[in-house]
Amino acid sequence: MNQKTIERLEAILERFNEIENKLTTEEIINDIAKMTELMKEKSKIEELANLYSKYKNYKNNIAEAKEMQKSSDPDWILLAKEEIKNSEEEILKIETEVKIKLLPKDPNDSKNVIVEIHGAAGGDEGNIFAGDLFKMYSRYSEIQKWTLDVLEAREAEHSGFSSIVFSLKGKNVYSKMKFESGAHRVQRIPKTESKGRVHTSTATVAVLPKVEDVEVDIKVTDLKIDTYRSSGAGGQHVNTTDSAVRITHIPTGIVVTSQDGRSQHSNKALAMEHLKSKIYESELKVQNEKLGKLRKQAVGTGDRSEKIRTYNYPQNRVTDHRIGLTLNKLDYIMNGNIEELIAALINEEQRLKMEGVIED
Repeated sequence: MNQKTIERLEAILERFNEIENKLTTEEIINDIAKMTELMKEKSKIEELANLYSKYKNYKNNIAEAKEMQKSSDPDWILLAKEEIKNSEEEILKIETEVKIKLLPKDPNDSKNVIVEIHGAAGGDEGNIFAGDLFKMYSRYSEIQKWTLDVLEAREAEHSGFSSIVFSLKGKNVYSKMKFESGAHRVQRIPKTESKGRVHTSTATVAVLPKVEDVEVDIKVTDLKIDTYRSSGAGGQHVNTTDSAVRITHIPTGIVVTSQDGRSQHSNKALAMEHLKSKIYESELKVQNEKLGKLRKQAVGTGDRSEKIRTYNYPQNRVTDHRIGLTLNKLDYIMNGNIEELIAALINEEQRLKMEGVIED
């Protein structure tokens, strides 16, 4: 590691130790707000502080082992060589981890998300596949211990969804789900296919980071709010009251709806969350284009028209086209076990950042 990085890590470790000491003082223990603030700061730097502590320990081990090599005892010399070799290997691992931890972070990574899935090419089969993707993400959210809430669902005539919108809440949701935006292609024999031919259909996915009020300025005068009766599954309130809500943002023409909440009030709140995220996405895209920073990444642009993945049922195979990764366990993946795919995409993004291919 260069001197600049070491100085930065020294400051982080010093601050970490300072926070730990402060958290034991009576003054902080009796101040819940200050304690919460310090605990948050501590959690942000803890991993780097621990990595640097290990780095320093291994450096000390090497220094001590080099002193041991001055011994006339051949056993001591052999032991010292082994200690130096092991410590140097561990230091290399730590240096790689530190580089990744110090990479610029996507400001949205810690945010919750709103996911939109739409059946696209393939008619009924595209809608059925949209339903399959929703089940896959639902199971993945259970594995991750996230909370899933459906905002709007338009069930298709022959199973699945023509569109479904849902929120995911939990730890670092966007950091993992952001790679799912794009066109997902399925190859399989539809139930209605009498000749056993494989058909190709698609569903599109858009992942939007949920934003706070301070990030998006929405004027009440720019909104057109309509209410109507819900349709489809949803309980006793369906088709009895005008509980469903449609909000149109007049300046942009963006329209969102919500009908799965238990009241008009809850549907309005859910629809507003969705609207804020869509406006934020739109504004971010415009800003990036103006600044010339719209990133063309090997891991994908995040555009829903981009084909990112193929799910081949006859061969039990899934291929992520952005990184050329093929896994022959489609049944396992469709059951929500997509972490291997997401981890590979995260690793590729980190590699490109380290090489300077991706700029933040």
